[in-house]
Amino acid sequence: MAKKTMMDQYHEAKASCGDALLLFRMGDFYELFHEDAKVAAKELGLTLTSRDKSTNPIPMAGFPHHQLEQYLGRLISRGFRAAVCEQTQDPKEAKGLVDREIVRVVTPGTLTDDGLLDPKTSNYLAAVIWQSTPASRAPMYAGVAWADLSTGRFFAAQLPAEQVVDHLERLAPAECLFDEQQRDRSTELAAWFLTARPAWAFGLDSARRLLLEQFGVKTLDGFGFDDDETLSLQSAGAVMEYLQETQKASLDHIDRLTPYRVGTSLEIDVATRRSLEIARTMRGGERDGSLLGVLDRTVSAIGSRALADQIANPLTDIEQINRRLDAVGELRDDASLRKNLRKSLAGVYDLERLLARVATARCGPRDLQSVGRTLDCLPEIKRRLTDRNAPLLANVESRIDACPHIGVALENALANECPILTRDGGFIRNGYHEQLDQLRELAAGGKQWIADYQASQAELTGIPNLKVGFNKVFGYYIELTNAHRENAPDEYLRKQTLKNAERYITPELKEYEEKVLSADERAKDLEHKLFIELRQLVQKESKILQATATALAELDVLCSLAELASQRDYCRPEMIESPMLDIVDGRHPVLDIIEPEGTFVPNDAKSDPESSSVLLITGPNMAGKSTYIRQVALLTIMAQMGSFVPASKATIGVADRIFARVGASDELSRGQSTFMVEMTETARILNTATSRSLVVLDEIGRGTSTYDGVSLAWAIVEHIHDQIHCRTFFATHYHELTDLRHSLGSVQNLNVSVKEWDDQVVFLHKIVPGAADKSYGIHVARLAGIPKSVNERAKQILAQLESEHLNERQRPKSESTKKRRPREDIQLTLFAPYDHPVVDKLKSLDINQLTPLDALQQLKALQDEVAVDRPVQPR
Repeated sequence: MAKKTMMDQYHEAKASCGDALLLFRMGDFYELFHEDAKVAAKELGLTLTSRDKSTNPIPMAGFPHHQLEQYLGRLISRGFRAAVCEQTQDPKEAKGLVDREIVRVVTPGTLTDDGLLDPKTSNYLAAVIWQSTPASRAPMYAGVAWADLSTGRFFAAQLPAEQVVDHLERLAPAECLFDEQQRDRSTELAAWFLTARPAWAFGLDSARRLLLEQFGVKTLDGFGFDDDETLSLQSAGAVMEYLQETQKASLDHIDRLTPYRVGTSLEIDVATRRSLEIARTMRGGERDGSLLGVLDRTVSAIGSRALADQIANPLTDIEQINRRLDAVGELRDDASLRKNLRKSLAGVYDLERLLARVATARCGPRDLQSVGRTLDCLPEIKRRLTDRNAPLLANVESRIDACPHIGVALENALANECPILTRDGGFIRNGYHEQLDQLRELAAGGKQWIADYQASQAELTGIPNLKVGFNKVFGYYIELTNAHRENAPDEYLRKQTLKNAERYITPELKEYEEKVLSADERAKDLEHKLFIELRQLVQKESKILQATATALAELDVLCSLAELASQRDYCRPEMIESPMLDIVDGRHPVLDIIEPEGTFVPNDAKSDPESSSVLLITGPNMAGKSTYIRQVALLTIMAQMGSFVPASKATIGVADRIFARVGASDELSRGQSTFMVEMTETARILNTATSRSLVVLDEIGRGTSTYDGVSLAWAIVEHIHDQIHCRTFFATHYHELTDLRHSLGSVQNLNVSVKEWDDQVVFLHKIVPGAADKSYGIHVARLAGIPKSVNERAKQILAQLESEHLNERQRPKSESTKKRRPREDIQLTLFAPYDHPVVDKLKSLDINQLTPLDALQQLKALQDEVAVDRPVQPR
C-alpha cells in the first residue's frame, strides 16, 4: 500500500469543501494549489509559483499564516468562499505526516472575526424556501429565516411570497441560501450573494431534528410557532445545517429561534426604502447621507446595530412607541443622566460578538479582557438607571446583570495588556497562579544564567568576544570566531560550522538548555489551560450576558435619540390611531443636519381623512416638492421607531405601511424601462395600500406622452381618493390635476412659493395653499448651464404654446376656445394619420344628398366638435 503524501492529504480536503478555495496550512504558511492558486494569485496579488518543478509542476501560491484574516477578508469581499485547513497535530508528536483537517468554511454570511465585519452592521445569513404546491387560487407563501452568527440572533417567518424581496431588503443579508430545485425562483434574489443548497437541507423532518438538538428541547412549541408555519421551520433548519457544516465548532450562543410576525412593524417595500434613503443613499449606497447616518449618535457598536434595526423596523403598536418616547423624553430632559450614561456606554465593547467568539472557541485573551472591561462598566450604569420614571428605562436596568464573579475572575487573572492570540503568551497576570509563576521564574532565571555562563566562559578561555546564543534549530551554543577556534577547550563539542565562526556545546550548557526550554513550554501550556478555564467561565453565563448586551444596545439607542433631540431641538410626536398628520414647522431630518445651520426652510403638513386625505403639490423644479413629501414620510418613520422629530409640533397617526415612489430608475436587466418600473411600483401601491397607509408619489406619469401621463395621474388620484382613502402626498407638474379639488372632496392643492421679477426667479421653498401656475423649467435649465441660445428659443416656443393652449388664468383652454390655425402654418407630420371620429363622420357624408344649408350646418357641427392644434413652426 502506497504511503500517503501531503498532496494526497490536500486532495482529500479539497474534495470535501466544494467550490471553496482551500487554504492549506503548511508550517508558517497557508498554501493554495492548482486552480485555487491561479485564482488567489490573480485576486490577492500573490506570486504564482509551482511545486515539483522538475517532474509535474503544480501551480502554487501562499501567504504567511499571521495574515490569514487579511486575505480572508479580501477573498470574501470578492465573492469567494474559503475553507481553512489547519494542522491539528503538534509536528513534534507526528510520526510522518502532520494531521490536518478543515476547521471552518468562511462565507459572506458566516463571518465572526472583527477584522472581517462592519461593527455597525448586522451580518445575516438568510435562507428562503417557497411553497411548492399551493392550493388552487390560494396565495403562495415562503419561509424565510435569518441568523447573525457573530451575535447569535436567529429569526424565522412565514410570509406571502410577494413580500420576500421586501423582507430581504430590510435585512440586507450578506448571503442567502435557497433550494437548488427552486432555482427558477432564485432570480428574485439576484441582489444578494446566493448559495444553492440541496433539497434535503430544507426538509421538515431534518429541520425539526436539528433545531431540537441545537436548543436542547423536546418540542418547538415553546418558541411560538404555529402548527401550519412549517415553511419557517424548514428555512430555519437550512440555516442551522449550513452553519454546522461550515463552522465545525460549538454554536451554543444560538440558543433560541424567534418568530417574526407580519404587522408588528411598519411595512416598507424595496422601492420605498431606496427612494427615502433610509439606510443607504441611492447614488452611492453609503450610510453617510442616509436617515440612519444622520440619526446615529450611538457610542457603541452594539448600539449602532440596534439603531439600524429600529430604523429598518418601525413599530405599529402605539403603546410600545410611547414607551420608547417616554424613555427618550426622560433622557433628553436630564442632561446629566444622559451624559454620564453615554460616558459609561462608550467603555462597553461589542459584547454580542465577543460572546459569539467565546462560544465558537475563536476568542483570544484580548477578547476575554474586553468582556471583563465591559462588565466593569455595568454597576455604574445600573446605579444611574435606578428609580427612573420611564418604564422602559426601569426594564432595561432589570435586564443588565454585571455578573461580578466573572468580572472579578477576569480582572484577577488577566494582565493589563493582553495579546490577541493565546500562542503569544504572557497574558496571565503574575501572582495569579503559583505554579505558573515558578515556571516563569525558572525560564527567566535561565536567561540570566546564560548571561552569567557567557561571562564565566569568556574568563576561563581568555576569549573576550566569546558569545553564547540560541536559535530554534540548534538550541543554545557557544560561538567562537575562526581566529579563536584553536583555543577551544577539549570539553567544547563542535555543533555547527559557519563561514567565519564555529559553534560548540558543553554538557553543562545542554543540561540547562533542556531545563529552561522545558520550563518555558510548560509555562505556555499551563497558561493556555488557564485561558480555557476562563473562557468556559464566560461561556457558562452566555445567556445572561447576551440579555445584558441586548439591554445595553437598547439603552445606547435611547440615549442616542435623546442626544439628537436635545442637540437639534426636536419635539415629541403625539401618536394617535386615527390616520391623520398634523406637523408644524417640520424639517427634513437629513437636510436639516447636513445643510448650513438655519438655511433649511421648515414647512407644515396636514392631512386628515375628511377634508384633506390627498394633497396635490405643484410648483417649480428645484423648489422643494420632492424634499417636502419625503420629509413627511421620514418624520413618520422616525416617530414610529420611537424618536423625537424635527418640528415645532407633530401629531402623527400610526401607519401600517409607507409607500414612496420618488425618482426615476430602470431595470434593463429584467427588460423593464423607467416607465414600466414606475407603473409596476405604482400598481403595487394601488393594490396593497390601506386606509392607514401613507403614500408619497412624485411625478407619476412623466415617462410617457403628456396626455397618457395626465390621464394616468388623474385616474390614480381618483382611485386613491375614492377606493383607498389613505394619506397621500402627490407632487406633480400636471397642473390639470389641480382641478380635481372641485370634484373630489378630500383633495387639497398646495404649491411651493416663488418670487419672480425682471425675469429672475427665487425659490422660497415654502409650501402654501393653492395651485401653482408655472413650472419654471426654463429658468432651472438656465441655472443648470443650458446654452443661452437654447434658453431664448425655448422661451419663444413656450410663449407661442401658452398663447394657444392656456387661457387668461393660465389654465388649459377648452377645445371650443382655441384659435383655428391658418392654412400656411400647417406642418406635415412624420407619422401616418390616425383615426378620429370626426374624420370618420366627414367620410360618411353623402355630398350628393346635402343641400347647401345642410352642408353648412354639418360643417359647423364638426367644427364645434374638434379644433385643430397648430404645431410650432421651426425656425
